[in-house]
Amino acid sequence: MSGASVMESTKALGKLELSPGLAAIGDSASMNKSGQQLLGPQDHAHLNGCVPLSHQVAGHKYGVKKVGILQHPDGTVLKQVQPPPRGPREMQFYSMVFAEDCSDPCLLDLQKHLPKYYGTWSSPDSPNELYLKLEDVTSRFNKPCIMDVKLGRRSYDPLASQEKREQQIRKYPLMEEIGFLILGMRVYDVRSETFNSYNQHYGRALAQDTVKDGLATFFENGVCLRRDAVRASICRVQHILNWFHSQHQLAFYASSLLFVYEGLPSSFTSSSRSSLLIGPSVGDAVVKTAHSVGSGSAGSWTGKQASRVQQQHRGGRFMGQQHLHGSHQSQEGRGHGGTGDAAVEVRMIDFAHVFPSDSLDHGYIYGLKHLLTVHIILTRDNELM
Repeated sequence: MSGASVMESTKALGKLELSPGLAAIGDSASMNKSGQQLLGPQDHAHLNGCVPLSHQVAGHKYGVKKVGILQHPDGTVLKQVQPPPRGPREMQFYSMVFAEDCSDPCLLDLQKHLPKYYGTWSSPDSPNELYLKLEDVTSRFNKPCIMDVKLGRRSYDPLASQEKREQQIRKYPLMEEIGFLILGMRVYDVRSETFNSYNQHYGRALAQDTVKDGLATFFENGVCLRRDAVRASICRVQHILNWFHSQHQLAFYASSLLFVYEGLPSSFTSSSRSSLLIGPSVGDAVVKTAHSVGSGSAGSWTGKQASRVQQQHRGGRFMGQQHLHGSHQSQEGRGHGGTGDAAVEVRMIDFAHVFPSDSLDHGYIYGLKHLLTVHIILTRDNELM
């Protein structure tokens, strides 16, 4: 794809107008309690072997208003194309980035931060229902712990009406200040050998002084804080931040990062788990307010501590490469929370509100930096215990 073609494609992204409908983001359990009707068995007859994605933590869920994400028998994920203009815009974005003739270094570099795109799919029984066919980034994990984090200082795009803007701000007034929002997560507890799930309401209840504890909940496995997974996540988020500092052609609104790490690594044997289960959890002190958000200042990531971390930002790089790949990484597997097997994925998802740009995406960059700040403070707080 030539440079001119890329510009034409990015311009086309901005020509689509917003639909007046609002995106419904939530978990199906809470929506059912609100009285919305689930689809019955007869509604699933057209799925042609596909089933609702069992480990989805946020976004449109299949079975509520017949929109959602499915798992194809071949292991890929099917995301139903939303009504215009959001759905066509997201489809066009994926087609542009993963075009066979794409030669734009910026877009080629972006590919590794996205789920792989395999085109579109529709069931022979329902050819008018179109899906995006995407890589399931959780497929290589045995017990995948998953978190969906919306990034940016605002969750509405430039074409949004005043009503839409006000509605989004009311949903989470701290979005502009914090720069990210936990939309949902599920975490494997090695003690009970079950998953704990948290929906959008959990994330929206987090305040500035408890957002660190909210993030710690994702890395707490019932025994300890998974510092190895935190550090591996830092590395991957840093790479995404580096990409954003290198590009001036796209702006992302209401887009998310999908975090995945292995809840039960191969090195975490039954004997090592038994030894850790003796006595109180070291990680309990880290997440003591995670289930009572808003209770106090124990989770504050502002002030002197955050300032010291932010001072490490130099020339567009949030942290030095020595910090990312040197002493901290070499300590993985040592002490509490180390497993020596930090299998982690961090991918960008949700592109219904991507627009052409001629400058840095300052809103997304702001959110990435603050998210990195909280990750780094998590590792440092835990090391002091």
